[in-house]
Amino acid sequence: MTMPSSSAPPTLPPADLALRRAALTAAAASAFLAPFTGSSINVALPTLGADFGLDAVDLNWVATVYLLATAIFLVPMGRLADIYGRKRVFALGVAIFTLASGACALAPNGPTLIALRVVQGIGSAMNFGTGLAILSSVFPAGERGKVLGITVFFTYLGLVAGPVVGGLLTQHLGWRAVFLVVVPFGALAYSLVQFRLHGDWAGARGEPFDKTGALLYGVTLLLGMLGLARVPQLLGFAGMGLSALALVVFVWWVGRTASPVLDLRLFRENRVFALSNLAAFIHYAATFGAGFFLSLYLQYVRGMGPQDAGLVMLPQPIVMALCSPFAGRLSDKVEPRLVATSGMLLTAVGLAMLTTLSSETSMPFLMTCLALLGGGFALFSSPNSNAVMSSVDPRSLGLASALLGTMRLVGQMVSMGLAMFVVSTFVGAVKIAPQHHDQLLQATHVAFLVMTVMSLVGMAASMARGRMHAGPDDLSRS
Repeated sequence: MTMPSSSAPPTLPPADLALRRAALTAAAASAFLAPFTGSSINVALPTLGADFGLDAVDLNWVATVYLLATAIFLVPMGRLADIYGRKRVFALGVAIFTLASGACALAPNGPTLIALRVVQGIGSAMNFGTGLAILSSVFPAGERGKVLGITVFFTYLGLVAGPVVGGLLTQHLGWRAVFLVVVPFGALAYSLVQFRLHGDWAGARGEPFDKTGALLYGVTLLLGMLGLARVPQLLGFAGMGLSALALVVFVWWVGRTASPVLDLRLFRENRVFALSNLAAFIHYAATFGAGFFLSLYLQYVRGMGPQDAGLVMLPQPIVMALCSPFAGRLSDKVEPRLVATSGMLLTAVGLAMLTTLSSETSMPFLMTCLALLGGGFALFSSPNSNAVMSSVDPRSLGLASALLGTMRLVGQMVSMGLAMFVVSTFVGAVKIAPQHHDQLLQATHVAFLVMTVMSLVGMAASMARGRMHAGPDDLSRS
């Protein structure tokens, strides 16, 4: 199919240049905050668990419920942004995320913290569903790879800063400081959006919002994740079955609705869009749980403190941050499928190496594995995002951005669901002590083996998406 494209004029008025800078700055600021918070919390989990008396499964929920809430609201928020304005939804999301982060710092117990993480996830959904759409609204197709690469750089800069700052804050000020430090940065980002990002974008303004479809979509994801968390218990299989039933009803509903919350024709009629989203889902499902297992491995099996564990995990986000802008620019010239697939190959190699972890694994070996994962992420993320956002027309940019974020977050949920299942099977709902270290290592080996296989499957989806650049050869424009 013919891909929509646009070209920038030779020169831009100062107002247009200022708008583009403001859009990129706002998107980059938002892209930094969420991964910074998430990676900080991963390092703080053992300390948080000790403070609230949480077991291993409860700790997993502190991380997972945020992803679940974000995934449930992403597509509806992306559709709302297309209808009512992307800046409006984006700014409100920044405000909700910031206020919820401050409230998390004041949580008196585990259940309250988990509930506040849900609110935090809703705010993130409003950002994920609009950030890339705003960039794609103001930058032409030939520059999207570059600006998406810059945005991904700030995402990974958040991942770089998260473990280090989170470890320092947790060790010296306690885990609550990890949430509290987000508040001033969130306030700054909100001010930037409100006062510097002039204009709004609503490609589907005037169309009705599909409330029933949004509800069915959320129920499908909620039942699926709750079921996955309880497999192999009977309740888990029941939840998965009900999720499948809800999915059938959802597909039926959006197929008969004039203005659905999710237009399935994007998947049926646009091969690049469909397979790029599938590749994103598989990649994140195969990798996100790695940080959870490595945090537990370093702090329980190797006896490190939060600060040292954060420093050991630095190579992955550093390589991500350094390589992402290059990968984004490269995907404007070379076929995105080639760049992204090479990234998935690096990811598979790094995960395969991590299946050999033991209590005596050298730190240089572990950091090499993390560097490979970082390179794989960088080469995959920006080119894949560029492929998705360049494959749809302007009317659907908000929905496309939200769907890409959904694939990422549903993949992350599946990855954490796999982590829950493996930890529950090999360790159980216990407070991890030295007598459980062998079981934790066994769970880690099984998880990384499954992740490796998933990455290899993802490579096939990435390569099958087809060409985007014109020319007889994939490398003709390199």
